[in-house]
Amino acid sequence: MAAQMGISVLPATIAAGQAISAEIDLGAMTLVGIVMPPAWTAAGMTFQISPDGGATWVEHTNSAGAATNFVVGGGQYIAVDPALWRGVYSMKVRSGTVGAPVNQTVGAALQLICRFVS
Repeated sequence: MAAQMGISVLPATIAAGQAISAEIDLGAMTLVGIVMPPAWTAAGMTFQISPDGGATWVEHTNSAGAATNFVVGGGQYIAVDPALWRGVYSMKVRSGTVGAPVNQTVGAALQLICRFVS
């Protein structure tokens, strides 16, 4: 049913002992939500993005230059403003911040809720 509504769920996994996921390709979709796994080692969430499909990685920031940072917990759904993610082709999810990453104790399997936004 989700595909009929233009919604796709993409997996993003942060391996045990790591603080950042592998690359997730959004393609022409836009991030609109994140489903957190129940077993999330306490930490905020920040992101790296690539405007060119993975050749260059930069921090995802707002118009004031501050890192996009979500306060998250296990078993939550995080609603995301799609305007912040337009034009993002590839991304990585980080537990913690660039200056203070937090390794996940067990593997954290997040679900990125994406949709086509015109």
